[in-house]
Amino acid sequence: MATEQKVNDENCADFAICDKFATTFNILGRKWNGLILEVLLNEGPSRFKDLSRAVVNCSDRVMVERLKELEEAELIERRTYEASSLIEYALTERGESMRPMMEAIHTWSDKWNA
Repeated sequence: MATEQKVNDENCADFAICDKFATTFNILGRKWNGLILEVLLNEGPSRFKDLSRAVVNCSDRVMVERLKELEEAELIERRTYEASSLIEYALTERGESMRPMMEAIHTWSDKWNA
């Protein structure tokens, strides 16, 4: 059983947050990660320059950091090709499985963010 983080505040009852849930939000809560995943969900495998154009205001340095984080989390993979200098980033099966969650976020956003 996963260890749980206890949250105690005078204004709320004690409750526990599952480590797996917290880990997921640590990944998705990082600025730009959700947007990078969204681009890959909608556009498919993409080169660095295309991701940079799509995720505006994210510096190249930060984009590199976020791509490495998402790769370490096994949500994306970095593809290289022997006969070419082409490098692209694509969703893994784990990353693709986030599609229903991202669609739910879109639905919620459309309803509540006027």
